[in-house]
Amino acid sequence: MNPLTRPTSRRNVLKSAALGAAVVVVPRHVLGGEQLPPSEVLTAGLIGCGGQAGEDLNSYIRQPGGDYKLLAACDVDRHRLAAAKKKFGEHVELYTDWRRVIERKDIDVVSIATPPHWHAVMCIAAAQAGKDILCEKPMTRFIAEGRAVVNAVKRYGRVFQIGTGGRFGAQKSNTSRMIHKIMSSGLLKRCPAVFIQRGGFPVQEYCGRVNLQPQHIPEHLDWDMYCGPSPLRPYHSHRFGWSHRYYWDYEGGGLADFAQHYMDPFQWIYAKDYTSPVEVEAYAPPQHHDACGCWAWVELKYADGLTLVLEGNKWGPRYDRQQPRHVSLNDLSEEDRKKVEAMPDPEPLLSFVEAVKSRRAAGGHVEAAHRAITIAHLANIAIRLRRKIRYDPVREEIVGDEVANRLVNQPMRDPWALYTL
Repeated sequence: MNPLTRPTSRRNVLKSAALGAAVVVVPRHVLGGEQLPPSEVLTAGLIGCGGQAGEDLNSYIRQPGGDYKLLAACDVDRHRLAAAKKKFGEHVELYTDWRRVIERKDIDVVSIATPPHWHAVMCIAAAQAGKDILCEKPMTRFIAEGRAVVNAVKRYGRVFQIGTGGRFGAQKSNTSRMIHKIMSSGLLKRCPAVFIQRGGFPVQEYCGRVNLQPQHIPEHLDWDMYCGPSPLRPYHSHRFGWSHRYYWDYEGGGLADFAQHYMDPFQWIYAKDYTSPVEVEAYAPPQHHDACGCWAWVELKYADGLTLVLEGNKWGPRYDRQQPRHVSLNDLSEEDRKKVEAMPDPEPLLSFVEAVKSRRAAGGHVEAAHRAITIAHLANIAIRLRRKIRYDPVREEIVGDEVANRLVNQPMRDPWALYTL
């Protein structure tokens, strides 16, 4: 039967995922010629053939000591699939249902390059099926999705790498390493640092349209599958492709699109990979329920006093409450300074290929990725509600605010759900 049209069911994919979770990594495919030996070559499946298709595979696998062979590609747009065939080669099998890629037992790594509203469901299914995962940023669309992905990746012993590598560069800086050691030492009782991310967020450019009129669904597009776990809205071309970022159903504006890049090194430098801000306040105008809108700044505070500020610089007033301030050894007593100076530098972060080979966590590991995008999610919740929120980073819920918590854990459209076996 043609793999592009083969029917499927949720029961079958769950069954396939359950079986796949117990499968040991299969033998690699021989590439021949001067390529790396079979033991060094990862077989890969690609889900999402848009602009980022193959970027993570090339960035995180095709490097000294590693390579990959793409065996399968999937997209809901048959025109994109045809282009993928030309780009990646005739040997690549094409699918319009991502579950057909996940269930293949000859695939080691799944690269997920779809819009974010699909990331969590796909990551969980890939982990259950015994695949290591490359996931494009932003990792998720809302906070509860991230915790579900973390649980699945850990439960099934998979390697996860988010599609941003800022922390690898941060680790090379002497200043960043020193701040990391100070923050990791536990000797700083109250953190006076104020980190301000000025600009970098395309605020006005990423505002959605509020008056979209239904359009005819192109014959080459499976719109129902595109919407997936998000609400089934009437088709409009602005909700598809690059501009999907401008709508809450699929992403979260420029803040969600770029924050993972900026917060990835911040999380590592300030040793915040396992916690989140506890208080969040935003300056923004009233927001539309569907289309992302403008905002000026968001202030996020951690339990230890560290203040993080995200500033758009495209709308509204500048942030003027506090000035940027780094952490230094001068913030410690003389005795504690000596203790920090005597600490060894942190171990180098593992690349994705090193992590796969050693079965250890990659540099952009799943918990760090979840906590980094949680910053953006909390910021967007404060922007949408236009009030200060208080967050419990252990229970991962907003304190005393039922309405806000509906944005922490949002419903999914049947039959999709955050499930683990």
